[in-house]
Amino acid sequence: MAIIQEVRGFTPKIGENCFLAANAVVVGDVVVGNDCSIWFGAVLRGDVNSIRVGNGVNIQDGSVLHTLYQKSVIEIGDHVSVGHNVVLHGCKVEDYALIGMGAVVMDNAVVGEGAIVAAGSVVLSNTKIGAHELWAGCPAKFVKMVEPEKAKDMNYKIAKNYHLYSTWYGRQD
Repeated sequence: MAIIQEVRGFTPKIGENCFLAANAVVVGDVVVGNDCSIWFGAVLRGDVNSIRVGNGVNIQDGSVLHTLYQKSVIEIGDHVSVGHNVVLHGCKVEDYALIGMGAVVMDNAVVGEGAIVAAGSVVLSNTKIGAHELWAGCPAKFVKMVEPEKAKDMNYKIAKNYHLYSTWYGRQD
């Protein structure tokens, strides 16, 4: 069963119809929306500041979400996919965005609606990625615009697929 732990008087709140893998860890000031999945080895550590996750979000295996004490929070919009082994640290990820496997997004960075951060990229602190932009590299840089409808459709499809996969494991509401 997933570890859901109170810290400093904050107890995580998990929405309806969510899947938390057996070794997922959700700690402290964390609020997860409805229809989300938090996969094996993922850690959402809201011990030093808040983490807010929208609806239909998938946080894949080995990802770590954390913040800076009194300096940054995490905000994730709806239908976002956070790939395997991603680090999100005190950043904002808007609706329908996709964070590729192994990417790192640092404090006070913003990933715009429908944007894509390529696998293995490092988005530095205070970087602003616009809506429907593809960024890649270390440090991540703008590569090209992505057609808004194609990006939204692709990213939404990935998020919906992860919701389907979660049904294979049963629910832990």
